[in-house]
Amino acid sequence: GLTAVVGEERTGKTSLLRRLSGDLPAQPGDGPPCAALWLDLALTAHDNESAQQVWQALRARSAHWNDALHRELTAALGLQVHQEKPLYMLSTGSRRKVALAGLLACGAAVTCLDQPYAALDQSSIRVIRGFLQDMADHTTRAWVVADYIADPELTWRSVIHLD
Repeated sequence: GLTAVVGEERTGKTSLLRRLSGDLPAQPGDGPPCAALWLDLALTAHDNESAQQVWQALRARSAHWNDALHRELTAALGLQVHQEKPLYMLSTGSRRKVALAGLLACGAAVTCLDQPYAALDQSSIRVIRGFLQDMADHTTRAWVVADYIADPELTWRSVIHLD
């Protein structure tokens, strides 16, 4: 299902997602790590890689990668023409769509999304929102979505407010 982590700037939303995924070291009292996957949606460390290379790396880390879903998302987000381009040639929104297409198709037990709508056009927001709404009652996968507010158009299992 869906969990929203909401709060103002610098309240720890991104840090929480990164700790869940093991990208940041755990803090005392955090409990055991979970099988979460987080990715910087800006893909800043991947400038010279193509979208295809980013997806191949995610596929290699993801035992439950869904090829059919990935193809569907790639088409719905208009990424076919960008698959072989180095990421430095893509707009911020297109880079984020590359990351989102990979994360949504990864099949991780827990997928962490940090401000998934930022820099996206309205049609891409509809695709991401529709996907998340379809996952709202999923029984084997969880989605932790960090943003300033919980999207009122989604059905949340829980909303965590950080102050």
